[in-house]
Amino acid sequence: MTIEEKIDNEYKTALKAKDAIKVSTLRMLKAEINNVKLNQSKLELKEADIIKIVHRQIKQHKDSIEQFEKGNRADLAEKEKKELAILSDYMPEQLSEEELRKIITETIKELEATTKKDMGKVIKAVMEKAKGKADGKTVSQIISQMLG
Repeated sequence: MTIEEKIDNEYKTALKAKDAIKVSTLRMLKAEINNVKLNQSKLELKEADIIKIVHRQIKQHKDSIEQFEKGNRADLAEKEKKELAILSDYMPEQLSEEELRKIITETIKELEATTKKDMGKVIKAVMEKAKGKADGKTVSQIISQMLG
């Protein structure tokens, strides 16, 4: 079963169960997937494309949570956290920090990176290798430490 089929099935189940938060979250996700399909004139998207869409939505929710917490809007932050948890179910299992450090170390050696000036190309290469299984912010922090 593809991620898109899983989203469709869980959307239908949430509609029947009258789970308002899950319905609205999945409806927004499905709309974003359809927008990307229309913009790219495609009938089907690859799994990697859908993972990118989900990842983008997760990032937006994390940013919203941060902003709502700064603005003392705990109610809205809580709603965003619930939606974030729903979206996280559609992401591949994240790499552990140990696995991520191993990939980063190998990539730094491959690219012969030595200074922070090389950070951009290292991040790009690591994110391609991780294929949605790592958070960009975490990757950036670890690389920054390693290239010190």
